[in-house]
Amino acid sequence: MWQPEVELSDCIKCGVCQEVCPEVFLLADAGYVQVTLLSQYPAECVDEAIKHCPADCISWKYYDNLGDGS
Repeated sequence: MWQPEVELSDCIKCGVCQEVCPEVFLLADAGYVQVTLLSQYPAECVDEAIKHCPADCISWKYYDNLGDGS
């Protein structure tokens, strides 16, 4: 399954992803971005967040059924 991934070490915590796609991205109280666990991600919404991210730290990553990245 394809899921959005945020490279936290590159993230500047600007909140643009949450503004563009709030159903997927959440700026946590701890100050980092969380990706909401969904059974399917709205591709158009996530693609807009990727496009507008000033740090270029959001991407799609494929996970197999066990949750391991591959």
